Amino acid sequence: MNFGNFIILITLSDGTESPILEEQESANSEKPKQLIKYGELVILGYNGFLPQGDRGRRRSKFMLSKRPVSNGVKRSRHYVVKTPHSSQAILDANQHSISYTLSRNHAVIIGRSSESPIDFVVMDTIPGDKTGEIKVNQSTISRFACRILCDRTNPKIARIYAAGLDTSRNIFLGEKATKWQENGREIDGLTTNGVLIMHPRGSFCGGEAKCGYWLETSVGGGVFSLRESRSAQQKGQVVEDATNVLQDGTLIDLCGATLLWRSAEGLAKSPSKRDLEREIDEINAGRPQCPVGLNTLVIPRRVSPNENQQQPYVYLNCGHVQGLHDWGQDKDTGSRKCPICLELGPVVKVFMGLEPAFYVDSGPPTFAFNPCGHMATEKTVK
Repeated sequence: MNFGNFIILITLSDGTESPILEEQESANSEKPKQLIKYGELVILGYNGFLPQGDRGRRRSKFMLSKRPVSNGVKRSRHYVVKTPHSSQAILDANQHSISYTLSRNHAVIIGRSSESPIDFVVMDTIPGDKTGEIKVNQSTISRFACRILCDRTNPKIARIYAAGLDTSRNIFLGEKATKWQENGREIDGLTTNGVLIMHPRGSFCGGEAKCGYWLETSVGGGVFSLRESRSAQQKGQVVEDATNVLQDGTLIDLCGATLLWRSAEGLAKSPSKRDLEREIDEINAGRPQCPVGLNTLVIPRRVSPNENQQQPYVYLNCGHVQGLHDWGQDKDTGSRKCPICLELGPVVKVFMGLEPAFYVDSGPPTFAFNPCGHMATEKTVK
């Protein structure tokens, strides 16, 4: 069936809101003294802060909390128009609309947007980038990737939808985006590269959860199996027993960056940043010593590009921790022989994992991730 061009008009909802990421640290005198917290969205790949520092809407995580007045939207009247860009529904900035466009005369811009409707600016995450100086020439994250609606009456319910409202309060799906009509009435669609979600199977807190299955959510909140490829035109199959309601530990893949959703209830069971800093202080207070250089080792709180004699290093193959020294170094491969067990392998600096949202339990950081060397609890690492 040839759809032509469609518009769905949607009105303000009195039951949900999209607090998409209200800053925890922002000072607003109009906010109630006791904030009702929905949860936090945390970008994977950062240890509590961006390499160049958290600034405004560009940061490693955001807290979602209840606004004084609802601002969410829901589906309302449905119209079919031939020229959506000249339609009064599109031109009226006081009215929200979603436009499904089958043909456009300009290419879809894929990336992240810093325009005013965006609450949380998400950039492409580059593995191993400690300085933030590596740039991506062409981002695969949509300019308006997704939106989250939270239930004002039940703070435990937060739903995720593909695509977000732009500066004109409209949602436009490009020429290459997948769209369809259900039963000759309801219209839905997917963003070009999709918004994928994976709910954990079991409780995230406690470390007993298993990985679920990656699924895709639509503009209307439907949940589907994955397409054959990330930007394939054919949508996946409807997954009847799945939901777009975020669970504690749900992963959100925006095709260039992955977010972790932590509910307020789950965060209450996780260690705070002060708890993690206290663990570092207790380890450093014990004055651990390098078995080779016999010097005291100090676990830092932030990554430093400079070499430091007190910086501990971990041998990735055997797990022994020592200081900086040249003994047993293979000049051809850069590997080093552990003086304790004589195992040859790479070494990396040891740092404390300081993002509380990544922890599944509390306790001493007795394990480290391979190959980055960030310390955390055993259940968190495993």
